[in-house]
Parts: sequence; structure tokens; C-alpha cells
Amino acid sequence: MSSQIKDFSTVHDAHKFLRKLGASSKLILHVTLVGEAADLLIAKLHQLPVAFNEDFVRLGVAFHDAGKIIHPEELTAKGNNHEFAGEQLLIAHGVEPSLARCCRSHSQWESMECSFEELLIALADTLWKGKRIAQLETLVIERLLTLCRRDYWELFVEMDSCFEAIASEGDTRLSRS
Repeated sequence: MSSQIKDFSTVHDAHKFLRKLGASSKLILHVTLVGEAADLLIAKLHQLPVAFNEDFVRLGVAFHDAGKIIHPEELTAKGNNHEFAGEQLLIAHGVEPSLARCCRSHSQWESMECSFEELLIALADTLWKGKRIAQLETLVIERLLTLCRRDYWELFVEMDSCFEAIASEGDTRLSRS
């Protein structure tokens, strides 16, 4: 792990950094709600157990929409200008490039080679609002299979239940956003 990532030892530190860069309270609330979904995924992975970098996942979730500081209109309207802008903003302010890359990989996971952690960030960013994307979920399950060597269908059922439980609370999280 690079020394730059160690500078952000907690999600609170990351949120403080984002506020220094000009993040709105709406953006901080959004990444907090996505973080709730990520925490549920992380808890499930601990039950398997599986080795992964949970600090990277938590910090990646905190930073994934940093570009919405530059493109605040994308907090309420669709758009992808924030993705590249966020990566560049974070790198310009000394954030480790692999962590800054989450600004793009959270939504470009279909066209990028992503780490398991990046896929978890993308998944948390969909499940938090109750959305399910079968292709993304399948990628996560396939990566999990290589990490925990379990029967495919057993793991599929277990993870599908987890994904559904997180997504089923999406309306509640959306009502808080």
C-alpha cells in the first residue's frame, strides 16, 4: 500500500479531504450512502472469508464521485464528465493514481480491466439505490470463486441473497439522499 493511501486512514479523513476540495454536503451524503452498501458487502466477504483490501474499497467509495465537485450538475442529472475529471482532480492533489482511478472504474467496469476491489466499488454504487446489474454481479461472483474456492451455485445463491438484501434497502437510502 502506498504512503499516500495511508494518509487517508479513515473514510472520515477522505470526506474531510473532499470538503477541502469543495465537495457539497449532497456529495458527501451520496458517498456515505454508497459506503453503507459497501460496508454490507465487506461484512459478507468477511464471513466467507476472502482476502481483499477493504481499506481500498472504503476509500474508493469515498472518492469515486470526486469529479462531481467540478461537475455538480451530475449530482442530480445523468452524465459522465465527472469520471475523468475526478480522477485528474484527485491525482493533481496527490491521491494515489490507483485510488483515483476509481472515479472511472466505478462506471466503466465493462470496458476496463478492474481489480476485485474496483468491482466491489462499482457494485456498491449500484446496489445502494436498489439497482441490480446481473453482469456486474456475475463478475464479482466469478472473482470470488477464485478467491474462496467454493461451489459455484452455493456461492451464487449466497451472494445473490446478499445483493438482494442490500438492494432491498435502496428505497430507504434513496429517501435519505
